[in-house]
Amino acid sequence: MWAAGLAALLSVAWTFLVGSPHLAGTRSLLDRLEAPLADLRLVLAGPRPAPSQVVIVAIDDRTVASEGGYPLSRARIAEIVRRLSAVGAKVVAIDLLFLEPSEEEADRRLVEAVSEVPTVLAAAARFSRPHMQANGPPQSTQELWPLPSLRAAASVGLVNVSADAGGTPRHLPMVFVTSQGPAPAFSLRAAALFLGAEPVIGKAALTLGGQSVRLDLGEHLPLRFYGPAGSVETLSAADILAEDGFKARLAGRLAVLGVTATAVGDTFSTPFDPVTPGVEVLATGIGNLLAGDALIRDAAIRRIDLVISAGLAAASAVALAIMPPSLGIPLVLLITGAWLGALAFFFAEGWWLSAALPIAAVIPSATLVTLARQIHERRQAGALARAQDALARLQPPALAAEIAQNPSFLRHPVERSVAILFLDLSGFSRLSEFIGPAKTGDFLKEFHALIENEVVAHEGMVLGFMGDGAMIVFGVLGERADDASRAQAAALALVTGVRGWIGQTEGAGGAVDVRVGAHFGPVVLSRLGSQTHEHITAAGDSVNLASRLMEVAKEAGAQVAVSAELLAAMGPQGAEARQPDEMRDVDIRGRSRKARVGLYRWERR
Repeated sequence: MWAAGLAALLSVAWTFLVGSPHLAGTRSLLDRLEAPLADLRLVLAGPRPAPSQVVIVAIDDRTVASEGGYPLSRARIAEIVRRLSAVGAKVVAIDLLFLEPSEEEADRRLVEAVSEVPTVLAAAARFSRPHMQANGPPQSTQELWPLPSLRAAASVGLVNVSADAGGTPRHLPMVFVTSQGPAPAFSLRAAALFLGAEPVIGKAALTLGGQSVRLDLGEHLPLRFYGPAGSVETLSAADILAEDGFKARLAGRLAVLGVTATAVGDTFSTPFDPVTPGVEVLATGIGNLLAGDALIRDAAIRRIDLVISAGLAAASAVALAIMPPSLGIPLVLLITGAWLGALAFFFAEGWWLSAALPIAAVIPSATLVTLARQIHERRQAGALARAQDALARLQPPALAAEIAQNPSFLRHPVERSVAILFLDLSGFSRLSEFIGPAKTGDFLKEFHALIENEVVAHEGMVLGFMGDGAMIVFGVLGERADDASRAQAAALALVTGVRGWIGQTEGAGGAVDVRVGAHFGPVVLSRLGSQTHEHITAAGDSVNLASRLMEVAKEAGAQVAVSAELLAAMGPQGAEARQPDEMRDVDIRGRSRKARVGLYRWERR
């Protein structure tokens, strides 16, 4: 569990690391991921009707054609404003910059026109750091103000927008710090004039006409677009100039005058439309303020983003640390996917919670925990495999494999008829004295390897090595009809193999020989030992008899002594096998009855 706790803590630390720019409102790679996810959610939510109070009067392609080109003279702009005032527009917001004087008469007429109706004129600013900050409104380095005469006749607001790295407008700053003091945004000034109420701006919200609008960091309004270009009702300025029948459509409304003509005005890419006129972006901001339907994203929402993302990352790390991957990975995907689905619902309701932060928090954390777990499990598997390999060397391989698959093997003793072989070397004591301890050890390793290979080749099992001897059993894992035949063949092969090897071993030829005793009969197979140390063994009179038969072979000058019971158990296969060189009845030490034994002899070396 400590590993799961550590993974959770590291996941939380990672989330706070990648989420700190999000809390501060500074741009990061996270914003590049959030932008398309926000667009997707906005498109999924679908277009919404724009507020009826706002209408765009567009200097469109038709207007430019009818006026003989662009820009329109200020006299014609003045005429449009007068027409708007005449048909009852409540407020006129002009998204055009009047920076330099033109013809004196035209400027005078424009000043008179904007004096007749509440009007907002556009100003613009330049910034060293245009994106929003948590420590206050954006501060400009240079401003472009309308002519003084126009500023005296109308209100002024800055038209700057805050766009993401891809150029999509995301926020409208509501207030700016300029060389001439705080200045309101164009959209805010227009909405305030329309409602006839001065806005009260705080760090988290602004109050406008009795309505509270929550703001993001740095007094920025998160934009919520209504749909593609044209979603805000749009009228052509050419029609306004040509007709007088617009009173019903413009009376009491806020008219935003701006350029939509092709390749003339500024345009932006928005989620609904790759080419949206700048005047529609500003009209959208005005509509969001009047209807109170802007996206809700502020410092509190950003903190919620961080806390939930940290919780998702920690929960994912714990799940992947303690659960099998087949369960942990689907669970993480399910929980994260469910939260992302919930975010789409919240977005449709106007709550802009980050989708990028939980992804950035969960995926790296989950990936690292999964990799760390795989590395750990591979190391454990390697250590376990090495341990199993080491333990297997202490047991016959077939027996070790059986115990690995069936840990309860022979936990309860089993009586079974098996073939038993005992083997040892005669003259070994003299040989070990002659060659010394080091060479004796090497000699025994080769001897034991030879026995193991021969026994395994005949599908038997060495239950134990005893110095220069071994106990071999056929039938430990289950009785087979040919156990006796394989045991007899193994006994003969062992003598041939060991004698050949001894003949090639320095100092052993002529001084050392091999003896084998073999018997077939019932034994009790069981585990013997303590709770912490057990070994598999066979016990019973049959074991004792097989061991005594080695003495019989030695006394008879034979290499192999096989009981009549083993020869009988060979059945029809015994007729094809090598027959004993002699059959005799012999006394067995410790037994009252004689035993009939078959003897096998090899030529003396």
